[in-house]
Amino acid sequence: MQKYIVFLTNDDGYLSPGLQALRKLLKEHFNVITVAPDRNMSGTSHSLTFTRPLKIEQAEEDLYYVVDGTPADCVHFGLHIIMKDQRPDILAAGINTGPNLGNDIFYSGTVGAAREGTLFGIPSVAFSASSSKSPDFNEMAKVSLKIIERVLHKGLPEGTFLNVNIPNLPEPEIKGYLLTKQGRGAYEEEIKEYISPGGEVYYWIGGKESLEEESEKGTDYHAVKEGFVSITPIRMDLTDYEGLELLDEHGFLIGLK
Repeated sequence: MQKYIVFLTNDDGYLSPGLQALRKLLKEHFNVITVAPDRNMSGTSHSLTFTRPLKIEQAEEDLYYVVDGTPADCVHFGLHIIMKDQRPDILAAGINTGPNLGNDIFYSGTVGAAREGTLFGIPSVAFSASSSKSPDFNEMAKVSLKIIERVLHKGLPEGTFLNVNIPNLPEPEIKGYLLTKQGRGAYEEEIKEYISPGGEVYYWIGGKESLEEESEKGTDYHAVKEGFVSITPIRMDLTDYEGLELLDEHGFLIGLK
């Protein structure tokens, strides 16, 4: 029986332990083609590189490729250059070294890769650790495998991908799996100011992980805080249909020419 083809990518770079752990386990079950950035590309969201040429290099002989671009670039190159005569059955992005909860989905390159795969009609899932504090990626890979197998057998709604956040617990200790909605903030925002040896002022955008801000039941935050795997379906269509109706009812366009 022919094995499923899994397209594996990430945003933390091809040497990321999360990618390595997931790749190792997936190869025991599927044909895995890995195309990942050559460095950490966190925060690149769904961006494509248009301002310079890109390169593809083979990291290993075993279908393992590196691109000097973003996760979305990797998806493009994987589908159109490396797998031009094949079509993957699923795209898996991750495992990200930290959470992609709440508003993180707008910034995350991991989520951006899954979104890009969905644009091309590939069932796609973004996997992230719920905390960057000593994540056990081997355990998280076991959880990821279960979800990948479920998507392969059950499928996903058209135009929808999954954003999965996994608690940092041994797989047997995880309480279960929950379908969740997107929460709000995942970090305490922080911009630090530094002075270079030459006296030049520069800034570093960052933040502290926090699961305290968003505790509403049913959210991705609440699920991982309580020890559950959070599975959030994300739609490609960002239209606010309720807002569309309200603007029309309130005469928003009246008088505009």
